[in-house]
Amino acid sequence: MKSVIGIDIGGTITKIGLVSEEAVCIKKTSFRTKDFNNFLSYIDKIHLSISEIIDDKNKILGIGIGAPNASKNGTIETPANLNWKGNLNLVESLRNKIDIPIFLSNDANCAAIGEMIYGNAKGLKDFIVITLGTGLGSGIVSNGKLIEGYDGFAAELGHFSIKNNGRLTGLDIKGGLESYVSATGIKRTIMYMLSKYMNDSIFRKIAFNDLHGEDITKAAENNDFIAIKAYEYTGKILGEALANFVTFSQPEAIILTGGLAHSGKWILNPTKKTFEKKLLPFYKGKVKILLSGLEDKDSAILGSAALVWKNI
Repeated sequence: MKSVIGIDIGGTITKIGLVSEEAVCIKKTSFRTKDFNNFLSYIDKIHLSISEIIDDKNKILGIGIGAPNASKNGTIETPANLNWKGNLNLVESLRNKIDIPIFLSNDANCAAIGEMIYGNAKGLKDFIVITLGTGLGSGIVSNGKLIEGYDGFAAELGHFSIKNNGRLTGLDIKGGLESYVSATGIKRTIMYMLSKYMNDSIFRKIAFNDLHGEDITKAAENNDFIAIKAYEYTGKILGEALANFVTFSQPEAIILTGGLAHSGKWILNPTKKTFEKKLLPFYKGKVKILLSGLEDKDSAILGSAALVWKNI
């Protein structure tokens, strides 16, 4: 049985899986991206991890890689949420280790392709995927075609400025959307809410670096005032931004995926409420906001693997 390798390079975790054509993740592994300050050492770790999950490389049709700031030239350029800077020749570096066809694209573009092949975008020709991880990524499909741009950097909506004097993104964009709406952004919002309100909260005893997205969801479920306020604030900003994004491609659906999306109603309810309120009249009731149709824990791997099926 022929299979492909899917690799998702996240700001915090790198996930690698062996995937069948039926979108089954047969084997998988992961490691912390942040543990590698040297890019070539990181490539060695990817190669070792691939070797650990395949029995016969001759049965592997290709490797699909989703990464932030990925270009059509096989490079990652000035990534905001990774340890390495400059232009990183990812495809060439990995090809020197393993002789298998390698395909690279922006991580959110991979998510969009994955939804189109395996998930909730089956049959849709116009949709947007928003990935809510360490940062915020976006993949846009219009008339059935992925919008990639001149060299692969179209749809960097995470760096779309929503406040001229707001928070900085990792690329020093003032008020960039991902500095508010992402796993990192909501942590920053928790700190903001702690300074704004005097209410008791579990987060008054937790340092920023010890705070995780799951903690915020659990606290909201336990009726923590600060957590609930943080989700309301985050959802309002996301809903406004999505309403603006509708104007440039009029999607049939916007699909949310990634760690922050896993909070379910806590992010969805305030997002949908503000989204419908801010839409122009002729868009109202026409655009659905959905969660990913891919299995949560494997969605990033499946999206990257779909890049191979699309290209072979």
